[in-house]
Amino acid sequence: MDIVTSESKLTEYEDIVVVDNNGIIIYYDMANIRMFDLKPEEIIGKKVTSLYKNVDDDTSTIMKAVKTGVSTCDFKEKLITKKNNTVFQIGSTFTITDGEKIMGAIEFSKYLYTKDTINQIKNHAVHKIYRKNNTIYTIDDIKTSSSKIESIKEKIRKVGKTDSSVLICGSTGTGKEMVAQSIHNCSERRNQPFISLNCAAIPQNLLESTLFGTVKGSYTGAEDRMGLFEVADNGTLFLDEISSMEPIMQVKLLKAIEENQIRRVGGNKNIIIDVRIIAAINKDPKKLIDNGEFRSDLFFRLSVIQINLPRLKERPCDIEFLTKYFIDFYNEKLNMSINEIKPEVMDVFMNYDWPGNVRELKNIIEGAFNSTADNNIKLEDIPYRLFEVPVKESNFCDAESVGLTRYLQHCEREIIKHTIEKYEGNMSEAARQLKISRQLLKYKIEKYL
Repeated sequence: MDIVTSESKLTEYEDIVVVDNNGIIIYYDMANIRMFDLKPEEIIGKKVTSLYKNVDDDTSTIMKAVKTGVSTCDFKEKLITKKNNTVFQIGSTFTITDGEKIMGAIEFSKYLYTKDTINQIKNHAVHKIYRKNNTIYTIDDIKTSSSKIESIKEKIRKVGKTDSSVLICGSTGTGKEMVAQSIHNCSERRNQPFISLNCAAIPQNLLESTLFGTVKGSYTGAEDRMGLFEVADNGTLFLDEISSMEPIMQVKLLKAIEENQIRRVGGNKNIIIDVRIIAAINKDPKKLIDNGEFRSDLFFRLSVIQINLPRLKERPCDIEFLTKYFIDFYNEKLNMSINEIKPEVMDVFMNYDWPGNVRELKNIIEGAFNSTADNNIKLEDIPYRLFEVPVKESNFCDAESVGLTRYLQHCEREIIKHTIEKYEGNMSEAARQLKISRQLLKYKIEKYL
């Protein structure tokens, strides 16, 4: 495969974008992805012209290279993002061919910083920057007032100094990916790639080729392609939900880790790799092993260092701390000014079980921002599920066991439910008996039932 080039003055670049012959992005490495209002999941597989408002097949230098085979060197370009922000870049685009046929194009570019954009970066610190190594988070992004999490942060700093495998155990929403990225960015590998894969999101029949790559002709449609082990060479490979792998795949993974080499699907030669493995599971490893979902030998190999992330419910001091942090975050992000969360709401938060942990709390706060009619977050701004408790019905006879707010909410729900059943769904009669308006009854039904 050849890249058709011409003389160019562009000697330094920060971004690379590769497209196929239809203009579909198949690879990228963008140092300033935030400035373009983009996220990683919005890039791969998308047509390059769909990323900006002012670019189409006729004005795109990449599409010009794909359609005509003409390269463009040292161009300056003004781009309008989907959020109507303006960015400027200088770049060069070259055609990729197989000698005769145009296979795609590659663009090398550099963002043109100005005084205004530098100030924009400084003044919008809540927005994450996607670094060249594919990470968003560092250890400074782990916000906490909990001694448990502070101990984990200290462990991350120590772990970062080694190349040992790490197994992160934590339920959904506890921040496993954040911890994995923090370990990478505390390590000597921080300038190398961090590659993340959710093993449960890939069909099992594609997992081997995804990890180890393929050789052309190994099966119908197969091409010479690197797997994630090769892409992550000299860096870190993060395998989330690793227990979702089928046992035979776990054996192959263990072999690759033990021998520091892989073989592409259909290949006949071994490829030496230097990759640090960080894995994660969201269940008790002992139960997974006992159930046959997680091979014990793979567990022992990965858990050289094990980090157990506590649930949000187990660190109540962080519930209030993170609530205030997310309010500040969304005030800036959404350009709002929520200045108070009602005490009764915080009471609900402190009594709730938080099965979704920190992620759920963040989403609840964002939802409240979209619901509130004033500058306060009130009970009606949060989902009803927060009032429900996983306890026996008899426990509700004692408000002390569930908290006054949840007890009263439960009582109101049961009274409304009983009244509607008594009057066989007649809303007007039920509202009259409850001495509230029909509109208020309808609101409470939507909220509670």
